[in-house]
Amino acid sequence: MLAAGRTAAVTLTWWAGSKGNLTSQSVILAVRVAGRKPHPATDGSLPVSHLIAQWPRDESEPIKYWLSNLPADTAPAELVTLAKIRWRIEHDYRELKSALGLDHFEGRSWTGWHRHVTLVSAAHLLCTELRMSCPKAVGAA
Repeated sequence: MLAAGRTAAVTLTWWAGSKGNLTSQSVILAVRVAGRKPHPATDGSLPVSHLIAQWPRDESEPIKYWLSNLPADTAPAELVTLAKIRWRIEHDYRELKSALGLDHFEGRSWTGWHRHVTLVSAAHLLCTELRMSCPKAVGAA
């Protein structure tokens, strides 16, 4: 990543919010990831992945890294958007635990746990649908 240099960083808008666009400086490189148990393609070669790094202007090196196995023709802005969406996942998990009771199951059977998780997931879907269809009404409640 450092060999690509600071000049490889591009400014990408990854979220258009009500308070303005969120942008970041990112470097995206095509890499072949090896490991202890690589999954080669049918021709024996390692598949190409995207290495995404957030490299702010005021930093001497990248501060965050993501590895993506999305198709090679995926747009750089989409790669960064998907990498940065983690905050949404963490928010949803907190909501599942605190507001909807995901962590309140005290049963002892797989069936009971499965029912509990299914009902919590359905409640989360309802909350998400309400938030998407009528955001002002949900925010006022």
